[in-house]
Amino acid sequence: MIATFINCITVILGSLLGLLIKSHINKEFQDIVETSAGFVTLVIGIEMALKTGSAIVLLFALIIGGMLGTFLKIEDRIYGIGKKLDIRQKGNGEDESSFAKGFLNSSVLFCFGAMTILGSIQAGVNQDYDLLFLKSGLDGSMSIVLAATYGIGVMASALFILVFQGTITLLSSSLSHLLTSEGINEIGAIGGVMIVMIGFNLLKLKTLKVANFFPSIILAPIFISLVPFVSSIFNSII
Repeated sequence: MIATFINCITVILGSLLGLLIKSHINKEFQDIVETSAGFVTLVIGIEMALKTGSAIVLLFALIIGGMLGTFLKIEDRIYGIGKKLDIRQKGNGEDESSFAKGFLNSSVLFCFGAMTILGSIQAGVNQDYDLLFLKSGLDGSMSIVLAATYGIGVMASALFILVFQGTITLLSSSLSHLLTSEGINEIGAIGGVMIVMIGFNLLKLKTLKVANFFPSIILAPIFISLVPFVSSIFNSII
């Protein structure tokens, strides 16, 4: 769990620096920060998504997972947690929903990816913290930009990291036997698509409920494991 604690600390420190930047720049420069964050997020997401081993698996995992997440209202629930965590007094001139948006988008960005899954498993099984330490540095850097965009809600995502990433670390002995390298690769690709969606939100190109696609992360490694079986059936028919 030490690496997860460090990850939380880097996000908190990065958020504090982002808040300092946000308070000292005008609206025009804030727009530049937000636009830059949006495009960089798109680049990161596209790079991750292109590593998929099967576009068909990626497509069906996103469709079915998105439908399931919409039915379960995952995004609304996480957004609701963000609103409950916002204990500030209203009327301070800040968008009332910015805290929840910052909490939601940063939680998805920091937690729903292959680095989180693989790094947590390595930490729990082998006490190998290198990947999570690298993730901590990346998350800390992104939290600066996100906090400068959304505000203090980004800092609250450290709590989500602690619960989500910490749970995977504690359950890693079981998860390590269930996930193949191909499955972890597809988790990263799904996470990449979700990060692209966050980029769209940051750029205000389209409002997407990104967290509703979380079940896709679970479905992708299952679907990719079925590909050889489906292929053998298809070949036998032909």
